[in-house]
Amino acid sequence: MSGVVVHRPGAPALVGRTGELHTLLDAVNHPPAVVLVEGEAGIGKTRLVQEALAHPSVAHRTVLAGTCHPIREPFPYGPMLEVLRQLEQYSIPTNLNPVCGVLRPYLPELSEHLPPAPEVRLDHRTERHQLFRAVRELLSAAGPTVLVIEDLHWADDGSRDLIRFLIDDPPAELALVMTYRREELPATDLPLGRAYRHTPGTTSVLIPLFPLDVSAVRSMTATILGRTDVSSELADELRTRTAGIPFVLEEVLRALPGTSTRGATGARLQATVSRDALDRIEVPVLLREMMADQMAALTAEATQAVRAAAVLRLPSGETQIADVAAVQEDAIGPSIREALAAGALHEIEEGRYGFRHSLAQQAVYDSIPGPDRRELHRRAGQALDTARPRPLVQLAYHARRAEQIDKWVEHGEAAADSATELGDIASAVEILEGMLADSAIPRADESRLAINLSRVAVVGLAHHRAVRILRRVLRDNHLPEPVRGEIRMNLGLLLVNQGGEFQQGRVDIEIAIEELRDQPALAARGMAALAMPSWPGISASVNQEWIDRALRALDGDSAPAQRMAVRGNQVALAMNMGDPDAWRQAEELLDRDHPSTELLQVARTYGNLADAAAWLGRYEASQRFRADANRFAADGGAPYFKTITDGTGLRLDWHAGTWQGLADRAREVLLTVHGVGGTAADAHLVLALLAVAVGEADDAVDHLASAGTSTPDEAPVTVAAVASATLIRILLSRGDVTEACAEAERALTRIREKGIWVWASDLVPRAVSAMVRDGRIEQAETLLTEFADGIAGRDAPRARAAQHGCIGIVAQARNRSIEAAEAFTRAQDGYVALPEPYLALRAAESAARCRMSAGDADAARELTGTAEGFAELGATKDAARCRRVLREAGIAIPSARGRRGYGDQLSPREREVVRLVANGHTNRQIAEVLFLSPRTVEQHVSKAMRKLGVSSRAEVASISLTD
Repeated sequence: MSGVVVHRPGAPALVGRTGELHTLLDAVNHPPAVVLVEGEAGIGKTRLVQEALAHPSVAHRTVLAGTCHPIREPFPYGPMLEVLRQLEQYSIPTNLNPVCGVLRPYLPELSEHLPPAPEVRLDHRTERHQLFRAVRELLSAAGPTVLVIEDLHWADDGSRDLIRFLIDDPPAELALVMTYRREELPATDLPLGRAYRHTPGTTSVLIPLFPLDVSAVRSMTATILGRTDVSSELADELRTRTAGIPFVLEEVLRALPGTSTRGATGARLQATVSRDALDRIEVPVLLREMMADQMAALTAEATQAVRAAAVLRLPSGETQIADVAAVQEDAIGPSIREALAAGALHEIEEGRYGFRHSLAQQAVYDSIPGPDRRELHRRAGQALDTARPRPLVQLAYHARRAEQIDKWVEHGEAAADSATELGDIASAVEILEGMLADSAIPRADESRLAINLSRVAVVGLAHHRAVRILRRVLRDNHLPEPVRGEIRMNLGLLLVNQGGEFQQGRVDIEIAIEELRDQPALAARGMAALAMPSWPGISASVNQEWIDRALRALDGDSAPAQRMAVRGNQVALAMNMGDPDAWRQAEELLDRDHPSTELLQVARTYGNLADAAAWLGRYEASQRFRADANRFAADGGAPYFKTITDGTGLRLDWHAGTWQGLADRAREVLLTVHGVGGTAADAHLVLALLAVAVGEADDAVDHLASAGTSTPDEAPVTVAAVASATLIRILLSRGDVTEACAEAERALTRIREKGIWVWASDLVPRAVSAMVRDGRIEQAETLLTEFADGIAGRDAPRARAAQHGCIGIVAQARNRSIEAAEAFTRAQDGYVALPEPYLALRAAESAARCRMSAGDADAARELTGTAEGFAELGATKDAARCRRVLREAGIAIPSARGRRGYGDQLSPREREVVRLVANGHTNRQIAEVLFLSPRTVEQHVSKAMRKLGVSSRAEVASISLTD
């Protein structure tokens, strides 16, 4: 028999305690057993025990659970007697040892099941001994039993004596599990009051529970939020704030706005679990009460020391705490020792004291009256001002809270400048954002700080808050026009580059150019930004006009960085358009030493060239440019310029067929770029392409929407073109030719408006396919001619390979199979030369199928090899399609069965099936993806589940397949 374990509503799955759970279960299932579970408050002792009690292996045992309480006058044996009363729920044997009768006065609920009480009055010692014997006999009669005593540190002496009596000679089928906090044990520092001596034949284990590491914090956060996309950065921040204590972590996450709603978008998750959101969390009531209890027991001097530590925030030494607390230095030692003993303070590192986690610090800080807080902050500023180097961020913090506004502005601005010089752009942005968001900032300082914020934010990543603040500052009609112009231009750049809001950003930049008419070199930077061709709404000819204006605006007084920004965009524009001379221009501009003031613009230029070269199909050059961009970005401390190459790197891996782990890399990029538009679009695009290759069409459509198909006016034209091409492919596979043609027309309109056909190397082949499927062969031929004219004379090897593929599609539609096969083979050769293995295999498949239809006997062998190539690459959908064609042609497919037996291991096909089952696909959906019959899929699923040792499809989802 077993008790009922009631979980807290919404309690997360047990995380990070697998080893401890196995140890506990092993002990409980090998009685007699004594288990001590040690850990601080909130560490998960109760949760671990509950998980063990709910395990099927414990189902046949009687479960008795009780808790010790911190009451001033504990009732002797109270916790043990409360536990024994629970036997009323169970079937108690009738042939109990007569000694059990002594329990009648203590357990009236069980009196009808207990023998008569002894009539002879015994002395206290004898009665106590009989009571202990009676408890042991009753537990022995209960059969297989798990006895749980929680919070042993609060047990009365009588209960401790009774427990020691039990474990010295435990009932044969009893497992005794006790939890305790070492920091709250009585003076002996021993949970049982004396050292426990292991009894022969008894299973004895001590299970210490430690804080969760970052990985476990990430898993628990994902469980509570109902998400999988929790970044390592967020997990690390939560680990720092909660010290990895599960209870504190759970309370923090449940206090966040919006986290009760599962299935929020990734953007919503990042917005909800931001640092600002974490800073705004109020201390949960239980934590606040716990800290209040600890503080209530302290002397006045110790209380003041703890308050000083709360104001200082960071772990501090005795001298600093004494200065802030205004406690004599010879008295600070005893005060800190008292606070340590009470658990109010902890020695974080040798000689430096602080709090277990930030919420404990916040609870104490919030309890300090306002006037006292301000005085403590004033003293903290004085104490820290003598440190070298001066802790500027801390000085600014204390000055603001001491209401010393002039000092706050002075220290804060100096801290931002220092962070910028050190390349810590994120910190500089955070400091300036915090100051400008504060209503106490003097108007005389606001415009200067806003210019500084706009300058550093434009090379950082986080942008949402900066955009709001800069927009608010621009509403001030008292700003001088040149100041307004610079702030507005940087705001526009922030919207265009980081925010992916090109239309609004373009408007801001155009207005700023007019406001900066008396500063032509600065205005040229905005003109050069409008010359970048990736964004929609401006034709390539207009992009060229903007770069020409920017070059004319430069003069002899222009700074080197301004010149590099304009010239770099000039070369990037030329390369994006496939101008063969762009390579010479790039070498002339970049192949030299660069002054430190140019480094950030050099990094940006290399990043833009890497992106442009990748779209052309110049992958080796793109990799070189990307490496240089990362090197210069690291030297210059510009995280945004690094992200430019992150998206390019994902695409290069896709093109190169480096797909192993690519989806994980793309998801990690999404979690780290803070919504940076172009890079996020690249990541979504790659995830969509991977999903199509394995038959995950629905997932692909979702990612394509994020990449640009849902908002093409705010997506890079390059990415939107590939996204549309991929969507057309999906629509055609579903037989929706009409919508495929409509999507093709919309996408082609954007390319025509832009006028850069070298970017259409994915789109045109898919558009031609849609037109041919719709019976519009002549229109497809017209498009092919337009494409050929658009790439004529351009450096565009990828587009040229695509051109051959289009010729093959049209020839195939005209039933000219040999001509089509030859064109597809030329396309294959072009893709191999890039190299781009996936598209080379696609072209090879088309060529082989054309040859098969023409009766070529060798074509089947070629298609078989192509299927194997797809499988090796990871394109399981394509491999399955090739095999289906071979089966339908009556051609035997070589079976792995003849080469090797897989025994208890999964075959490649079974692995494909398991992956799809784990992703929630039904057998019919799997059959569609792999071009198999539902019956065949059913057989594969059955065999795979048997080999994996699982009995349900849900269990399959929890299994990680490795090579």
